Amino acid sequence: MNLPNKLTCSRFVFAAALMVVLQFDFPFSKSLALLLFGVASLTDALDGHLARTKYGVTSFGKLMDPLADKVLVTVALVGFVGMTTRYYLPGRPLVPAFLVVIILVREFMVTGLRLLAVEKGTVIAAGKLGKWKTVLQITAIVVTLLCLVVMRDFMRNSGEVTLKHVEFTARWLIWFFMTVAAVLTVLSGWEYFRENKQILD
Repeated sequence: MNLPNKLTCSRFVFAAALMVVLQFDFPFSKSLALLLFGVASLTDALDGHLARTKYGVTSFGKLMDPLADKVLVTVALVGFVGMTTRYYLPGRPLVPAFLVVIILVREFMVTGLRLLAVEKGTVIAAGKLGKWKTVLQITAIVVTLLCLVVMRDFMRNSGEVTLKHVEFTARWLIWFFMTVAAVLTVLSGWEYFRENKQILD
């Protein structure tokens, strides 16, 4: 197994660690979650660069690289659904479950389309909207993690009024980015099926 493939596999480890860190609340746990996600995202860029420029693209990498990305994003999104705030809209998920479902259903459908294309000897490359979708999803996750760092790590002992204002701002910021990411995810999925409808036909 070459270095790019090892970096790809490392994202599964990062995803498992991220799941644990998001599940439990301990001092600076959300800062650690942000660090883990950031490093994992860097390995995604690095393994692709190394595969294209030095080590060569392998069948293993073609299969596992997008899968590792989807596992990392899924762990983060599902983890956010299980979180809430203390004072502003307590009891409601930090990220609405329906947005996560929309994103995950699209990912499953496109993965199925790609597998069908492989069976027919065709490789579906990522389109422009697909690339922007990935950027927006990562941005939304990073924004959510940054908000959690502020709320849980640096301002958790602030007064109720102050923290409520912070939670209000954080929630609307998170919902905005997640909604934009979900909309672009749907549009990119539609693009995949529109441009590759001959595979289904």
